[in-house]
Amino acid sequence: MSATGWIRERFAGPTPRPLPGTTGTWPRTALALPFIGMALIVVLDYLSGTEVTVEPALTAVPALAAVVSRRTWYPLVIGACTEAVAFLMAFRSDALDQSVHAASVIAILLVGTIGWVSATLRLRQERALADAQLVASIARRVLLRPVPERVGSVRAAVHYEAAAAHARIGGDLYEIVNTRHGVRAVIGDVRGKGLGAVETAAAVLGAFREAAHQEPALDRVAGWLAVSLDRALHENDHPGVEEEFVTLALIGVRPDGTAEIVNCGHPSPLLLRDARVRALELAETVPPLGVLDPADVRPPVHRVPLRGGDRVLLFTDGMIEARDRSGTFYPLAERFPRCADGRPADVLQRLHEDVVRHVGRQLGDDAAMLLLQYEPPPTATPLLPQQAGVLTNH
Repeated sequence: MSATGWIRERFAGPTPRPLPGTTGTWPRTALALPFIGMALIVVLDYLSGTEVTVEPALTAVPALAAVVSRRTWYPLVIGACTEAVAFLMAFRSDALDQSVHAASVIAILLVGTIGWVSATLRLRQERALADAQLVASIARRVLLRPVPERVGSVRAAVHYEAAAAHARIGGDLYEIVNTRHGVRAVIGDVRGKGLGAVETAAAVLGAFREAAHQEPALDRVAGWLAVSLDRALHENDHPGVEEEFVTLALIGVRPDGTAEIVNCGHPSPLLLRDARVRALELAETVPPLGVLDPADVRPPVHRVPLRGGDRVLLFTDGMIEARDRSGTFYPLAERFPRCADGRPADVLQRLHEDVVRHVGRQLGDDAAMLLLQYEPPPTATPLLPQQAGVLTNH
């Protein structure tokens, strides 16, 4: 196995194979279209009699061959066959002027050559795109690691779509870790797009993976992220970006089932309980990280006792700012309960399909969703009835 193949298998999974009976985006049966076109022109020429000829129409046949095939040699083979048919038609026709026949032969030769060149260039572009997607897949796997289905006391799932065509990574970030302080997760959105946003997201995620284990208090985790982000923004210059900041929401699920939430300018998470949704809108939030001096980032920690089966959905603004053709925003809070049957991964997949139907096209912004379903182990201490549903601030 080649080095590239090993990397693809190790980091990006197996190479996608075309569906049986297909070549690229065209079915294999499409390879017969140039021959069918050639046959139709011959029949039309025969029916038109010997005084009229349609030989110049043969120039379209090698052009069609370049369209339906990804093989660089195919337009040349079709061009040679077309030249042979053109000579047979010229031998039969009494009305075909010698100059017209010569022009047709030269045109077929030129179109066949152009088809070969275009097929070669297209194949190179496809290979370059495949290599770029491989690199993006590796970067995403390193930066945005796959979320395990079970993390401590929660079942988890994530769904992420980058807005850029053919891209697999953008400015949204997410992570979930199991620590001695409980399960902790983050979701965020970096202002801007491109490599600068990816670089900033990497700095925040690296800091979270360390701070989540080290800091017992969730607000101190946010302060740690603010310091790391400030250092990264000073070290990395991103031309064309006037102001850089990161909105994010932190959530921690303690062993006793209490959810701790810190919000830094991010959309409020949604809590689904008994088929009813409520936004965990906090009485006090702080601006996005990067706006204030890191020493001034002291977000309040809000606590929500969870019941078994409760689901908390964290998301980026790419979901709630998705609009249909009339300009109506996607009603995520309304659609969440309708898609909430089944495993967390199935829920997020249905939500993604629903927002795409709402928009009617590819989303115009990066969109990430992280769903946590609380399932305490049998040994966990159950909450008292009067504790459930209480929202307290610290």
